[in-house]
Amino acid sequence: MNSSFHYSARRPSRRNANINITNLMDVMMVLLVVFMVAAPLMTSGIALDLPKVGGKAFEGKETSINVSVDKEGYYYIGKTEVPADKIVAKIKAIRGENADATVTISGDTESAYGRVINLMAMLKDAGFEKVGLKTEPRLTTKKK
Repeated sequence: MNSSFHYSARRPSRRNANINITNLMDVMMVLLVVFMVAAPLMTSGIALDLPKVGGKAFEGKETSINVSVDKEGYYYIGKTEVPADKIVAKIKAIRGENADATVTISGDTESAYGRVINLMAMLKDAGFEKVGLKTEPRLTTKKK
């Protein structure tokens, strides 16, 4: 009797333990592009032509309240116009209990110098110790 019994020992199948991150990278790249496009649109405020000066950007960790002065001399917090006689009270209400909050004034290059200085003086008189001016860095060209 010629019986050929063929027994094959099958190994148990092993699962692939590798992590495929290609899909994760695709999703992360799409999110990166979406945030890069959306981030400039999320800034609130009015369009100003800020003075260009040298110097470094602020690197403080404190919060800041931005007040804008447009070329006609009107005051804005965000996109909301605030009358000159109510600007200090409005900033105090926004600051609340955070004594470390700074106030940054963004003055248009064509705004009256007196309006910006008057706002700084009003804020100093109201007890704001940290008041600064916001500018844009000047493009420097290296001379050979």
